Amino acid sequence: MSNILIIKHGSLGDIAQASGAIQDIFENHKEDDLYILSTKPYYELLRKNPFIKDVIIDKRKSRFNLIYLYFLMRKIKNHKFSKIYDLQNSSRSRFYKKILHPHSGPEIWSSSITTLPKEKTKEEFDKDPVLYRFNYQLNKSGLVTKNVLKPNFEWSCEDISDIKNNYKLEKYIVLFPFSSAHLTIKRWPFYNELIQKIKEKFENKYQLVIAPGPNEIKIANEINAKIILNNERALNISQLSALIKDSSFVVANDTGPAHMAAHLNAKGLVLFGSHTTAKKVSIERENFRAIQVSDLTKLSADKVFQRMQEAIN
Repeated sequence: MSNILIIKHGSLGDIAQASGAIQDIFENHKEDDLYILSTKPYYELLRKNPFIKDVIIDKRKSRFNLIYLYFLMRKIKNHKFSKIYDLQNSSRSRFYKKILHPHSGPEIWSSSITTLPKEKTKEEFDKDPVLYRFNYQLNKSGLVTKNVLKPNFEWSCEDISDIKNNYKLEKYIVLFPFSSAHLTIKRWPFYNELIQKIKEKFENKYQLVIAPGPNEIKIANEINAKIILNNERALNISQLSALIKDSSFVVANDTGPAHMAAHLNAKGLVLFGSHTTAKKVSIERENFRAIQVSDLTKLSADKVFQRMQEAIN
């Protein structure tokens, strides 16, 4: 039995996307123990992953913080990992490789660099869809993959019967109208118009709900939908997963909850502007589709509602 390390720092959407890759790593290392190096916001979530033995927290302090770096590297070395799968593929994880395994190839350190196709540069390879990049990396590292292209995030869910009973939730549509404060380009501005069209068409067939994050609760009242909280606090990730999974439909901006919905097999739509493409981030699934436009401010509520009607029936 050996110890295997996976590196995946986040964000939330990235964690959901990596679920299939993590499962495939487990399936190829059933006699080994899998650990994951991640960040504090995802510690409790990743501890629920049935394929992970334990989580090592990386505070991602400056690489010039030599004391922190020394203790983190010592902790990693003490586990005597026989193989490391770098699913973050960032400048930070490449820096860790230079310290831990500077000359090793994919037999020890699997990353997009150590498995890079000969005919492509790193910049060219990074333009491919993220799940295809994961699949290529794991295949070139000697793994048989069955799940990486179809991540299953259902392991993240917890029982929310009390929350659903409190809000009398049965058939409901979840909306995610927000985004990170520094990524307002991802926000579609016409959710209230869409809500009005849904109410006019479906009357009381569906409840319309939003589940704001901790920093979104104050501005959630700007949306004409029921705000779902747990004891006046934002839902945790596992509660949010269950709310999404049990919904009738999801409409979201390109945020973490949209990626959760895609890999929870929820039915829904995600709205993309020019910041990236749905293909590159591998978000479209059989039940979860994207509307891609050059300018979200010119995407009408009528068009979104039309696509929603076609998909929800």
